[in-house]
Amino acid sequence: MTDDVQSAKEADEPGAINELVEIVKTVAYALLIALVLRVLFFQPFTIPSASMEPTLLEGDYIIVSKYSYGYSRNSIPFSPPLFEGRLFDKTPERGDIIVFKLPRDGHTDYIKRLIGLPGDRIQVTGGVLSINGKAVPRKPMTPVMIDSGWGFTRSVQRFQETFPNGKTFTTYDFGPDGDVDNTGVYVVPEGHYFFMGDNRDNSLDSRLPSEIGVGYVPAENLVGKAQIIMLSWNKGASLFKPWTWFLDARPGRFFHSLK
Repeated sequence: MTDDVQSAKEADEPGAINELVEIVKTVAYALLIALVLRVLFFQPFTIPSASMEPTLLEGDYIIVSKYSYGYSRNSIPFSPPLFEGRLFDKTPERGDIIVFKLPRDGHTDYIKRLIGLPGDRIQVTGGVLSINGKAVPRKPMTPVMIDSGWGFTRSVQRFQETFPNGKTFTTYDFGPDGDVDNTGVYVVPEGHYFFMGDNRDNSLDSRLPSEIGVGYVPAENLVGKAQIIMLSWNKGASLFKPWTWFLDARPGRFFHSLK
């Protein structure tokens, strides 16, 4: 009787091992597929700050297309130094909202709007953006009240800006005398790009040198183009508070296409 029980156990062992192997293989295949999708096609990001308001709000969950500008080592998680430059390189379009790696560390993800292409001359005077000596047309909109981040609300002026290629978007402006509202002329170097946040007076961007801001961004640092806001939650939402998934959701922003 004891021998029969032992034999049954031994007979079950190969089956259990095979089942474990199949589970491991399934998980490995799933991870590989997810990695390929993340590297070659799409990657999700959560917006952590107000620098791109009103276009992007803190708590927006966006999808970025990785194939829009080709691929660099920054397309791969942890940016391994596998190769230099970009494969299947495509020039971005002025006005695109782009995720890129911060030049000074090569790892931190930033998201801003592309303002200047290689060779462009960029300047801000009294809060008005100029590209190659021509002021970007902007139309005043009704001011709105926004959270200051310091426990009170404040009024902010809105402008509708239109780029030479026809791209139109809305910016925030707290006045013409901010720290980066009056600048010299930036000449964008070859192989680099110039970025600004839509929240013009609350954005560390290319108007500030790379030591404290963004500076000029090498083409290799581009990660991808922001395409759509999939989901969005207010600041109070938390993964560990399931009721906030519904109470703090912003359904009006779900599946919102980005310009």
